[in-house]
Amino acid sequence: MAAFATAEACDSNAELISNGDLRALHPIFKIYGQRRCFSGPIVTLKVFEDNVLVRNQLETKGEGGVLVIDGGGSMRCALVGGNLGQLAQNNGWAGIVVNGCVRDVDEINDCDVGVRALGSNPLKSSKKGHGEKNVPVYIGGTLIRDGEWLYADSDGILISKTELSV
Repeated sequence: MAAFATAEACDSNAELISNGDLRALHPIFKIYGQRRCFSGPIVTLKVFEDNVLVRNQLETKGEGGVLVIDGGGSMRCALVGGNLGQLAQNNGWAGIVVNGCVRDVDEINDCDVGVRALGSNPLKSSKKGHGEKNVPVYIGGTLIRDGEWLYADSDGILISKTELSV
């Protein structure tokens, strides 16, 4: 992907911001992974302290997409670790945004994928398979729908109803 500046996108799309078609997530996410800048169509998951659906989704071809995981903001365990980071890289995912924690930070930082999360926690999640896929999720102060577009760089994360010209 060519370098994309979220600040520039905000400056040049004032109308989209004012009508809600372009939204910025609250600045609550830490940056992990080798891709500091990434974008793609969104696939949503809603889980709570259970990462079976996360693994299942990352085992599919990402085709440059971004997996947005609403983990309920839980800081009690990690939903993504080094193995899942490697899986995302190998299957062509551009990035992962976790409303929750990651672990194996050094391993994730070695992966050619962009990752944003609230923090890290060495505890693993449960493996029950509970959760929902392709549902609207509320993360970082905004509603995010499956199929919208996510743009992330060092300045922040934007959600757009449609693909922006970069």
